[in-house]
Amino acid sequence: MKFIDSMGLRVFSDDLRKIELDRPNKLILTISPNSYGMATKDTFFRESLENTDYLVLDGVYFGLAAFFLHGKSIKRNQGPDLFDYYIKKMDEMSGRVFFLGSTEETLGKIKERASLLYPNVHVGTYSPPFKPVFSENDNSKMIEQINSFKPDIVFVGMTAPKQEKWGYENKDRIDAKLTCCVGAVFDWFAGNEKTIPKIWWKLRLAWLIRTINRPEVLKRYPSVGIFFWHLLLVLLRIKNEKTIGRCL
Repeated sequence: MKFIDSMGLRVFSDDLRKIELDRPNKLILTISPNSYGMATKDTFFRESLENTDYLVLDGVYFGLAAFFLHGKSIKRNQGPDLFDYYIKKMDEMSGRVFFLGSTEETLGKIKERASLLYPNVHVGTYSPPFKPVFSENDNSKMIEQINSFKPDIVFVGMTAPKQEKWGYENKDRIDAKLTCCVGAVFDWFAGNEKTIPKIWWKLRLAWLIRTINRPEVLKRYPSVGIFFWHLLLVLLRIKNEKTIGRCL
């Protein structure tokens, strides 16, 4: 398998087929300029990104660091790519998939659409309570719901960095082959948000369309700015690439 070190993080840069689907549970998280920026202020989030089994490139802009600093390109395996690949694979295998997160209404839409598009997939769902921090009782309930379903893959759809930290903290308690934190994919697949046409992804402008569709995304830009500022400092050799992203 191919991994590329960039800004102190080890990023998976290979075909998803290289990731074996077998127990014990493995964790896939995504990295973007926004998550990088948030992790500079959140020690546990940074730890989650550093120690996950597979950290994959979400979008293209975090990949600029590897390109400008090392002349390397990181393969993009963003949330929709992860979901697309693994839900189709589960359909081929008559696998079991569990969706954790979002509302009962959205999970109902997901289950209905999955039954139409991927009839061989067995789907389980659970909507956790909407609160900033889960209690141990909340976590135990979620783990119980997941493990009683015995899924092959768990998709976690909460806001970042909540989903990443939850996946990392509970990885060893989950009886599955793979846990993927895919965030907004839940709303896209359920039809709550418009799917961004592929042409915008190819033009590297999906971020712009998403911002137009959801102006609240603008709140992320200070975190995004931290990434580009850090990249500039490393390019100018003012800061060390391996340590600059550690919590400020």
